[in-house]
Amino acid sequence: MNEQVARGVKDWARSLENLGPILKGENSDISMTEIRSAYTAMLAKQPAPDGVRFETCELAGVPATLITPDNLTTDAVLFYIHGGAYIVGEPAGYHGIGGNYAKLLGATVYMPDYRLAPEHVFPVPIDDTLSAYKGLLDQGIPAHRIVFAGESAGGAMVVSIMVAARNAGLPLPAGGTAISPWANLEHTGISMTNREGLDPLNTKAGLDMLARAFLGQALPNHPLASPVFADVTGLPPIQVQIGENELMLSDAMRLATHLGDNRVRVDLEVWPGMFHAWHFYATMLPEGRQALESSVRFLKTQLAAAQSAS
Repeated sequence: MNEQVARGVKDWARSLENLGPILKGENSDISMTEIRSAYTAMLAKQPAPDGVRFETCELAGVPATLITPDNLTTDAVLFYIHGGAYIVGEPAGYHGIGGNYAKLLGATVYMPDYRLAPEHVFPVPIDDTLSAYKGLLDQGIPAHRIVFAGESAGGAMVVSIMVAARNAGLPLPAGGTAISPWANLEHTGISMTNREGLDPLNTKAGLDMLARAFLGQALPNHPLASPVFADVTGLPPIQVQIGENELMLSDAMRLATHLGDNRVRVDLEVWPGMFHAWHFYATMLPEGRQALESSVRFLKTQLAAAQSAS
């Protein structure tokens, strides 16, 4: 990690340092709105590439952002699900990664702005995101021309929304990339212990607190909150990308194994020395650019296969 990236990661960690007192109900001099705004501003420091346009829209009543590359080469659509522990994050902070995906894929990108906990606990973020996916289908976009991607909580939702869509009888997308997925809210993977201190962004205690704020009265092993416990049979091909320094490493690998055990075509990429969602720093970190390009290759392959099969 170079010095510029290291500064950015420190800023990322600092942007959430006041979140704990609010979630614990302690007195705080800063509001949740201010924390969310600071988080968005921090992510927005990673700029969108040239040659993409942004506009607001709605998908079945869910606010969303549409990203269109100047060089649109396909009718395929990427449905990008942002992370932020279901508590922070909004599309305005994801113009960098969303714009890079749009440009590399030559495709339009839709990013739903789902409601957040603790005001809207589980399953509201899942329900909103599923509604947004339904909105894409209602526009007449064939499911086999849609792919998913997302990071962290959004990486888990890449799988969870597919499961929810299948359960609702909806057609499934061609495939998806789960980046640094927060896939097991029980936090039982060994990396939750042996990567403590190596992960520059997360601690197990912090993740436990965030999970409880999101779950409300739900158990952490609910299959739509923790896809390692979900019935994943019949899902399309999924790529899992995880940084080797992450607390979430073991549970992401467990997710990949769970998918494979249930006859889902899965690609697992473990990136040595990488941190949570390193893709955000693609303009200054070679591994970030390489991981995005790998995701795009995977998604293009699944789109081509689905097109041939349709």
